Amino acid sequence: MNDIRVGHGYDVHALADGLRLVLGGVEIEHTKGCVAHSDGDVAIHAICDALLGALAAGDIGKLFPDTSEEFRGIDSKILLRRVTDLVEERGYKISNVDCTIAMQRPKLRPHIDAMREALASTMGLECDRVSVKATTTEHLGFEGREEGVSAHAVVLIYR
Repeated sequence: MNDIRVGHGYDVHALADGLRLVLGGVEIEHTKGCVAHSDGDVAIHAICDALLGALAAGDIGKLFPDTSEEFRGIDSKILLRRVTDLVEERGYKISNVDCTIAMQRPKLRPHIDAMREALASTMGLECDRVSVKATTTEHLGFEGREEGVSAHAVVLIYR
């Protein structure tokens, strides 16, 4: 029998003027960026939490605490690679990843393919195994008011 597991992850960061905006491993030109201990990449953080959830191995804050200077300003692709290594060390493989980013502005569609490529490359997957979608919230909630950005991710792992 195959051992198949599903994980779900969610992350949110506030937005502030003059900071870098990094989503799905890609820096995006914008007037606002994420307030965070790391680079604030909510997409990668949600994917990490989904993978860790599938392993029942806690969450990103447990592995990479925001109280640690080691992780201050870190490129979240490094965190994703470490989580991917943990998945593999436990004898699993990643089947696919699906991530949705919610943010009013900027429009993310022009960056989706680059995000998919960056994420797939970091996890050692074919690009057709990584889905990234973007949505606005029709000006509703903190995302719609451009106060923050959120991301949900679902993963399937197997051995």
